[in-house]
Order: sequence, then C-alpha cells, then structure tokens
Amino acid sequence: MNGRDRDPDGRPRNQRPRDAFGRPLPHGAEGVERIPDDYAPSAEEALSEARRLLREGRPFHAHEVLEGRWKTSPEEERELWQGLAQICVGLTHLQRGNRRGAATLFARGADRISGYGVPYERIARIAHELDDLEAEAAIARIEALL
Repeated sequence: MNGRDRDPDGRPRNQRPRDAFGRPLPHGAEGVERIPDDYAPSAEEALSEARRLLREGRPFHAHEVLEGRWKTSPEEERELWQGLAQICVGLTHLQRGNRRGAATLFARGADRISGYGVPYERIARIAHELDDLEAEAAIARIEALL
C-alpha cells in the first residue's frame, strides 16, 4: 500500500485538511470545513451553496459542491455541473496565481456549459476573459451570474 487515504471500498480519498484556498495542509493541521465525499445536493442547493462559498472567496469549496451535484445529477445535466465545477477550479488557480491553469479550466468549463441557456451562456462568454482579472473580481463576476 502506498499510504494514500482510502475509503472503505479502497478508492483513493484525500483526507488531509485544506486551507481556505483548497491547498492541502499537513495531516493534523487545522483546516477549514470540507464538503463530504457523499454530498448529493439538489440543483437549487448546489447553486445556492456555490454562490455562498464564492461570496466568501472560497471557489475551491464551491467546486466541491458543484462536483457533488455533477456526480449525482441526471445524465443530461452532467456537462453543466462539470463545467461549472471546472470554472470554479479555474478561479482557484487564479487565486493561487496560476493564470495559465486558470485560462485552461475557464475554457474547458465554458465549452461544457455554453449550450445550457441563460445564465450559463453569459458565464461561458465571460469565462474567456476571467484570467485577465484579479481573483476577487473574477470570483465576484461568476457569483453574480450564477
């Protein structure tokens, strides 16, 4: 065994605590509350919680909420939730100073959500410009449109 955290079924899980930007901290360190691996929100819950987390400047955690919806949503919605999660990971990269990674994830997310109508078309249009903004301004733009 390689020492990775695993769930009872043997799937890898990273149980290390994380900081507000989603960066892993050493085992035993004090981190912020994590989204449970089995979180399965409704669409309304996922959007509401993601908006709250974005308002708090926590796009990594918003990504985890949206990922929970993506993994449990009907097949016809999965691209939407995956794309929104990718945009939030892009915001996380922007917070961490990785503009290239942010731009890549914004583009992937925009491609996934662009066919889902308003407001997602608007989010997809601006996603390509987000990596030019400071992280706080980019997060605020997505939160306002979500």
